[in-house]
Amino acid sequence: MKHTNRQTVTKTLQDMERSIARRHLVTLTFLKEEKDAAGKKTGRLVEDVRSMELYDIRTTRAGHLILKGMDRATGEARTVRVDRLRAYTCHRMAFVLTRPEATTPAGAVIVVRSPAQLIARELGRDYLPSRRIDQTHTSLAA
Repeated sequence: MKHTNRQTVTKTLQDMERSIARRHLVTLTFLKEEKDAAGKKTGRLVEDVRSMELYDIRTTRAGHLILKGMDRATGEARTVRVDRLRAYTCHRMAFVLTRPEATTPAGAVIVVRSPAQLIARELGRDYLPSRRIDQTHTSLAA
């Protein structure tokens, strides 16, 4: 088991990326937001342990790094924020669950063939305007 408070985020992400590339199972200990009986988030963080088959590392619009994977216990897709990760163990067990296809909101399949392409895609998403811009927006005129 590796404790994330004893290593850099880069080292943690390298291990997660290696597990994705090798299609190996990872057991994660992380903090998640507690929910009440109605399913509403309470804001309190509780520790959780999950065995996951990771398939993607993403950046949210808020700037948080997240790990996407299939939960072995439930068979559902889950996300875990890297900054809430406490410890992890990389196993040598192969994937057994089928994961959802990576798609855009329009439904087109995304294929990333190199780390440079992934970086360019993430940077492009960060610098795109958050709203549609057309000729009627006079505040953007030079």
